Amino acid sequence: MKLVKLTTLVAIWAIAIFTFACSGGTTETVEVEEIEEVEEVGPTVVEIAVGSPDHTTLVAAVTAAELVETLNGEGPFTIFAPTNAAFAALPEGTVESLLLEENKGTLTGILTYHVVAGNVLSGDLADGQVVETLQGGTLTVSIENDTVKINGATVVAADLQGSNGVIHVIDGVLLPSN
Repeated sequence: MKLVKLTTLVAIWAIAIFTFACSGGTTETVEVEEIEEVEEVGPTVVEIAVGSPDHTTLVAAVTAAELVETLNGEGPFTIFAPTNAAFAALPEGTVESLLLEENKGTLTGILTYHVVAGNVLSGDLADGQVVETLQGGTLTVSIENDTVKINGATVVAADLQGSNGVIHVIDGVLLPSN
């Protein structure tokens, strides 16, 4: 891409010099427009979740907790993302209750308990590893027979890479002890 940009600038300068040389000594001003190279960025971790039909409950919860802007930020973030089925397995009425404005603090605590600072790929995880969450609690990794679990929830899809982090899909909702 830089080679194309450099070639374009050289061509413009060559035309300008040629025009000046052939103009019989008259001075002509040539305006050169600099083209800014735009780096294409992939989706954020939030955009990945929004695009997943298996994470509509998680997206609704992140929105209700007003965490969308934060998780669309620079990061990097590692998110252990429960599926809709994981939320549905909670006692009846739990999700609806958590989405209420008066429970925003509790919801925020639960959601940030699913987020670790950094870009932690599945290959970086080790059996018995303990990681600190943004909520302040810890999660314990267990690996047995190539099955990775986070506090007992099984990782069902790993390493969904976003521009500001990574998502690991889990089959359970992680609940902090505090």
